[in-house]
Amino acid sequence: MNEVIPVITQADDPSLTREFLAATDGRLTFDPAVYDFSNLADKGYLIIPDFLPPSEAEALYTYARQLGEPDWNFAGIGREQLHTVNTRVRSDQIRWLQPEHAVERAYLDTMEQLRIHLNRSFFMGLFDYECHLARYQPGSFYKKHLDAFKGRSNRVLTTVYYLNPDWRAQDGGALVMYGEKGEVLKTVLPQQNTFVIFLSDTFVHEVQLAHKERFSITGWFRHNTSSAQRIDPPA
Repeated sequence: MNEVIPVITQADDPSLTREFLAATDGRLTFDPAVYDFSNLADKGYLIIPDFLPPSEAEALYTYARQLGEPDWNFAGIGREQLHTVNTRVRSDQIRWLQPEHAVERAYLDTMEQLRIHLNRSFFMGLFDYECHLARYQPGSFYKKHLDAFKGRSNRVLTTVYYLNPDWRAQDGGALVMYGEKGEVLKTVLPQQNTFVIFLSDTFVHEVQLAHKERFSITGWFRHNTSSAQRIDPPA
């Protein structure tokens, strides 16, 4: 019988966790009642600057920046059997967040608070949340796409949280959201501590070419579409 040897990566480095604990006391300071989410209901999207205390935003950035190469994988497109890597469509690298890591669990716990708040406020029936860190190295991009197609996906709300401080327009990597007629609706610089949330099946969007290393956390609140033939979320 072959012995299974766990892969130890930079995310398991206790020094990263200690640094995060020192900056955040082990959790993120977040109270969803502080924010006005009415624009999410009215317009389908919301942009929140200064989402977390600056020290906590910086701690998440430090964690992402210090991860090792084994922690990152090239992102794919499509779901389940249709999932494939296509660097002509997107060339970012990702790391799925897992609750086993203290830093990642802190962010996941924050999104769980937000999920409960949105369900109570808007009766959205959000079932769970999945998310990953994203790293765009210089020359990386993600072309126009929808995160969900109407009636064909359980992704309901997309969230993006930006980690890089002192980001300038000439650094590229902006999120561009498009309206129904293909017009530019919003251009969002990936500036540290900016949080964006929008309807996954409504807004075509892209990440423009990045000219320097860019980090973010992208996630999706989902509905439960389990049936007798298929359990959701899929493995």
